[in-house]
Amino acid sequence: MTTAARAVKPSTAQGDPAERARPRFPALERVHNGHSVAYFDGPGGTQVPRSVVDAMTQYLLHHNANTHWVYPTSAETDALIAASRQTVATFLNAKADEVAFGANMTTLTFHLARALGRGWKAGDEVVITELDHHGNVAPWRAIEKEKGIVIKSVRFDPASGKLDLDDLRAKLGPRTRLLALGIASNALGTITPPRELVALAHGVGAEVFIDAVHYAPHRLVDVQDWNCDFLACSAYKFYGPHIGILYGKKKRIESLDFPKLDPSPNESPERVETGTQNHEGIVGAAAAVEFIASLGHETGALRERLETSYAIHKSHGGQLLSRLWAGLASIDGVTLYGPKPDDERTPTLSFTLRGHKTDDIARALATKGVFVSNGDFYAMTVIERIGQSADGVVRVGCSCYTTADEVERVIDGVREVARGK
Repeated sequence: MTTAARAVKPSTAQGDPAERARPRFPALERVHNGHSVAYFDGPGGTQVPRSVVDAMTQYLLHHNANTHWVYPTSAETDALIAASRQTVATFLNAKADEVAFGANMTTLTFHLARALGRGWKAGDEVVITELDHHGNVAPWRAIEKEKGIVIKSVRFDPASGKLDLDDLRAKLGPRTRLLALGIASNALGTITPPRELVALAHGVGAEVFIDAVHYAPHRLVDVQDWNCDFLACSAYKFYGPHIGILYGKKKRIESLDFPKLDPSPNESPERVETGTQNHEGIVGAAAAVEFIASLGHETGALRERLETSYAIHKSHGGQLLSRLWAGLASIDGVTLYGPKPDDERTPTLSFTLRGHKTDDIARALATKGVFVSNGDFYAMTVIERIGQSADGVVRVGCSCYTTADEVERVIDGVREVARGK
């Protein structure tokens, strides 16, 4: 297929939204053991469309330089980073000078935790949750060791997969300095709407850090509407390269004592960006945002096209999840975890199969070209609370390129494993 043939216009294409996206992904041409590969590992990192790779290649081959010098490629790099920052800011509904880049969400969160912790004292409190990836746990635990702050962890209900909001309210108090809240579970797909919880935390004088890593691929982030103080996500979870993104309110970023070199800028956001950045990754992150927008309307402002694209894929992902849930639930020995399909959740499902190790299930599916992940996904507390800490769970995640036929391949594959085939 030629490059021109791949460039399907989303507003004129018919049928399954996934079929409009799929020609953009060279990875979908892969064949394994005679089977076309179906990628259900998106919660750990999605596949990358050609346009993202092209943007990164274009930068490296024609504009590669360090920043803030007077020769042309350096000036071009400055301009590309500025444009990319604005694109990512629009993606978050933020301002460009509130968006910083780094290696990944975990590294950026450790960096932010160190800066915040320099202003805390023993006895100050940070509220985390049991639903969180440990990228939003370990950084605050590190400050607990260093400064003697108190960590309070909000319970979740293993049966429903939902956060105990009454417990969260009870744990917020006058000593709370930060609520560190993951708004979508990478293990269970649970979505915890943040706006009310941000207001509750602000009501006791606390700031709010949001982990939106698993949320951003499936729902459109809106930092202005939520009024959160900080937020992090990772471009490689929404069709981009391996790079992390940190949002922070400008005045707050500029007031924090970030670890940095003395000559480096003091202004937001560059005071957060320690050392030379991954320029091609920044360009690629913006290209990923543009790719998502291209799956909505052809015309209009970027934010409007993103809204349309996310609405389309929320509906499509919900349909895929409902079919996946029903099909797996019909297999004897399967246990499903997390909220039901009609709840507000992402199209990410975890399960176990009685009498079968999760490694064996994932390996059996892979022989049929169905790639799924298994284990604890660094959400160890979640896995422990649902009683699966010994072996973890199998995780199946639907992305923009996932089709109904691929969902049936998962169901058929698990049924064959259950039958011992």
